[in-house]
Amino acid sequence: MMWTMLLLIFLTLAVGFAGWLLFLWAVKSGQYDDIEGPKYRMLEDDEDKDEIKSDQKK
Repeated sequence: MMWTMLLLIFLTLAVGFAGWLLFLWAVKSGQYDDIEGPKYRMLEDDEDKDEIKSDQKK
């Protein structure tokens, strides 16, 4: 009974530490730099960009 409690405590701490490391990695790699941009980028019209690319190929 005691070893199962110690195992659960250890696993909880290990998962928490891994989550903390993943969060630090995300912050350092710039995942949270632009939190407003994606919601505006999905509204942009991509048809104009496709026409420009096709004109450049000709």
